Amino acid sequence: MKQRRVSRVVWASVIAAASLAVFASSGASAQTCMKGLSPATIGPKTIVGQGPNGEKAASVDTVQLSAAEAAKVKAGKFKVGISMQTMNLDWSQLQVQGITDTLKKYGVEVIGTASAEYQVDKQIADIENTIQRHPDGIISIPVDGMATAATYKKVSAAGIKLVFMDNVPGGLHHPEQYSAMVSADSEGNGQIAAKVLASCIPQGGTVGLVNFGVDYFSTKERTKAVNDWMKKNRPDIKIKQVDFTDPSKVGQIAGDFLTANPDVKGVFAVWDQPALDTLTSMRAQGLNIPVTTVDLGLESAIEIAKGGPLKATGSQRPYDQGVAEALAMMKSLIGQTPPAWIGVQSLPVVQSNVLESYKTVFKKDPPPQLADACKKAGPSCG
Repeated sequence: MKQRRVSRVVWASVIAAASLAVFASSGASAQTCMKGLSPATIGPKTIVGQGPNGEKAASVDTVQLSAAEAAKVKAGKFKVGISMQTMNLDWSQLQVQGITDTLKKYGVEVIGTASAEYQVDKQIADIENTIQRHPDGIISIPVDGMATAATYKKVSAAGIKLVFMDNVPGGLHHPEQYSAMVSADSEGNGQIAAKVLASCIPQGGTVGLVNFGVDYFSTKERTKAVNDWMKKNRPDIKIKQVDFTDPSKVGQIAGDFLTANPDVKGVFAVWDQPALDTLTSMRAQGLNIPVTTVDLGLESAIEIAKGGPLKATGSQRPYDQGVAEALAMMKSLIGQTPPAWIGVQSLPVVQSNVLESYKTVFKKDPPPQLADACKKAGPSCG
C-alpha cells in the first residue's frame, strides 16, 4: 500500500514534468520573436496597398480644406448621418469620434450614429431610415459589400453624398455613386503582422490564419498580405486557415481549429477582437504560441504590454481615418470630387512601443491599467 502511494506520487511528478515540458516547447519559438526587428524596421514606410478597384492611394493631404472651402462648408449648415457595422469596438468609437470632432469644427451637424451589430437587415433599415431624414451626406462602413449594395445605391439616387470607410459595396462607381472610400493600408498592416509572426516560427513550422470569411475588402487585404509575405519571405512555413462569419463565435471556431491542428506554432487573427478570443481558447487548452493581428484596442494593447502570446499588431489609426472621412465628405458637400481611395499609413505596435502607439491611436495618455501592465513587464515595455 505504501509502495503504491509512492509510485503514484512519482508518476504524478513525471506527468507534471512532461506537461510542463510540452507547454514550454509550445512557446519556445516565442523566445526568438522580434529578433533583429524593431518598430522602426517592421512596417512599410509608405502605403503599399491598392484601393478596392486597384486605385493608387491618395494622401489625406488631398482633402484638406482651404480657408475659402472651410467658409463655404460653415455657410452650408450641412447635416450628416453615420451608419456603422458596430459600436462595440474601440476602432468604431474612435472612427466616430474623429468624424464628429472634425465635422463639428466646421459647423456640420451629425444627425445620428446607427449601429448595425453586424446584421445586414438592420443596416439596410438604418440606411433607409437615415435617407428619410434627408441628410446632406452619409458616412458608412458596410456590413456586407454585396448584400447592402442596392440600399447604398438609394443614397446617391436621393441626392445624398456618400463616403465609405474600409469597403465599397459591389457595383458602386466613383464619383457617381460615392464620393470617396477611406481606409487604412490593410496590406501594410498585414505585412507587419506577418513579419513579426514569422520571426517566432521555427523552420518548417505551421501558421494558422483565423480569417473573416466574408467578401470584405480590408480584411481580405490583411489575410492576403500575410499569405503573400510568407510565400515570398518564408516559403518553408506551412499555412492553414479557418474562416468565421459571426464574430461572436470566433472563440469556439479558433479553439476547435487549434485542437484539430496541433502542429500550428503561431496564429494570425484578422483583427484584434478575434485575436483576443483566440487567446482565450488557447489558454483554455494550455497553449502558449505567438499571435499577431491588426488593429489596436485597450485590451489588445494590455496583452502586448504584458509580453505574452500577443506579440504585435499592425494598427490602423481610426481617429485619423475618421478625420479624413469627415474632410472627404465636406469636400464633396461643396461640390469637390475627392479621390476614390484615401489611404492612412499603417502603424507597427509591439511591446517596446505600445505606450507611445496607444497615444498615437487614441489621442490621449495610456490609462492606468495599460501603464501598470507595462510597468510590471519591466524595461522591455515602453
